[in-house]
Amino acid sequence: MSREKQGIFQKKTQIIICMASLLPAVLVAAVYGKLPERIPTNWGIDGHISYGSKQELWIIAGMAPAFAILFNILPSIDPKRQNYRKFLGEYQNFQMFLQVFMFIMVGIIVTESLWPGTIQVNTVVMAVCSVLFMMIGNMMPKFRQNFFCGFKTPWTLSDETVWNKTHRLGGRMMFLAGILGLVGAFLPGDRVKLWMMFVPVMAAVLIPSIMSYVWFKNRQGGEE
Repeated sequence: MSREKQGIFQKKTQIIICMASLLPAVLVAAVYGKLPERIPTNWGIDGHISYGSKQELWIIAGMAPAFAILFNILPSIDPKRQNYRKFLGEYQNFQMFLQVFMFIMVGIIVTESLWPGTIQVNTVVMAVCSVLFMMIGNMMPKFRQNFFCGFKTPWTLSDETVWNKTHRLGGRMMFLAGILGLVGAFLPGDRVKLWMMFVPVMAAVLIPSIMSYVWFKNRQGGEE
C-alpha cells in the first residue's frame, strides 16, 4: 500500500473509531425510557451490587467519545509525535477495541437493569479485560518511543534499545497474563478470577519496568 493510500485508510479508520464512540450513547438513548430509576453500576467480588441513578449511564456512555477525542489528540502533543507513524495501525486497533469494550460495559449495565441475572457479569468483564491485555501484549513489541503508550520509565525514554527490549519482554508477559486471566474468568469463585488476572498483570508491569533499569545500567557500563 502506498503512503498516500495508507494515510487515507488511517483517516477513515479514525472516522470509524469516532462513529463507534457514539454507539453507547445511542444504546442508552434507545432504552432510557424503559430503564428503572436505579440501575446496577458496580459488581463487587463479594457478590454485592451497587446501584445508582440511571442518569449516571450518560456519564459512562460519554466516556467513549471522550476517549476517542483524547487518543486522537495525544500524538499531536507528544514530543516524539513522529514515532506514531511507525505504530499507528496498532494505536488505532487499541482505540477500536477500547470502544468495543465501552459498548460492552454499557450493554452489560443495560441488560442487567432490564433483565437482572441474565449475565455473569464478573466472568464477562474479566474475560473482556483479559482479551484486552492479550491485544496490548501483542501490540507492545511494535510500540516506538513515546510519552503516552507503553513502559515510560526514565530508562526506556532515554535509550531506544532499552525501550525495544523492555517492550518485547512486556509484550510477551502481558499476552501471557491475558491468557491466564481468560482461563481464570471461567473458573469458579470471583476471588479466583480476580487473582488469576491481577497477579499476572502486576508481574507483567513490574518485571519489565525493573529490567529496563537493569538493561540501561548494563549499557551504561558497556555491557549489552
